Amino acid sequence: MTDATAAGGLLLVDKPRDWTSHDVVAVLRKLFARGTKVGHIGTLDPLATGLLGILAGPCTRLQSRLQGFDKVYSGTIRLGVKTDTGDIMGKTVAEKPVPPLTLARLSAEVKGLIGGIDAPAPAYSAVKHQGKALYHYARAGQEVPVKPRTATVYDWTALSWNAPELEHRVHCASGTYVRSIAEVLGDRLACGATVSSLRREKIGPFDIADALSLDSARALTPQELARRLLESLPVLDRALKAAKP
Repeated sequence: MTDATAAGGLLLVDKPRDWTSHDVVAVLRKLFARGTKVGHIGTLDPLATGLLGILAGPCTRLQSRLQGFDKVYSGTIRLGVKTDTGDIMGKTVAEKPVPPLTLARLSAEVKGLIGGIDAPAPAYSAVKHQGKALYHYARAGQEVPVKPRTATVYDWTALSWNAPELEHRVHCASGTYVRSIAEVLGDRLACGATVSSLRREKIGPFDIADALSLDSARALTPQELARRLLESLPVLDRALKAAKP
């Protein structure tokens, strides 16, 4: 392992579907010297693909300062169904007919939700209650405490409508669960909704266009890894200056 990796840095990776963020970190940790700290910026659900920032070495200390960036997601929402997880990987808990809808109507509905939305945290989420993540209660079959939250949506666009799937893109504040705001939309339409696909395109100044596929990241030589980490340091510095206090 080259000495250049000792300073750490940032790798942008395109997380594949059905991988957890922890899975990605566990695989990429093998690129570094034993004992090197490796973490990530912003958890992605297993269903989701897209941008995952991997921090290594001393730069893992920057994690909390980089968590607050706005996010941009694209994907699809399936109307007429509600699940216990808020996405199609969960158990269906309700189904209703989808009313006649047009793209224009759906565009108006999502635009009407721009701003602050009362959207409780999903039952299967890492939001904590009495020190335990909500998913611990859900997986144990216990009643999941309702954790009121306000999701902040800066922009939300309906891109196409092919019933029952709505393709969309949303720009939202950190801490916003797309699963939650999709359910709010489903409630407004009186038919329910769940996330059927999700892709994170941006985290603040970081863009999916600059990310490596997981296979490409795993295949980096020590020299390539060191070069990428070194090149990431001024990028990180600019990002920190732009981060919210």
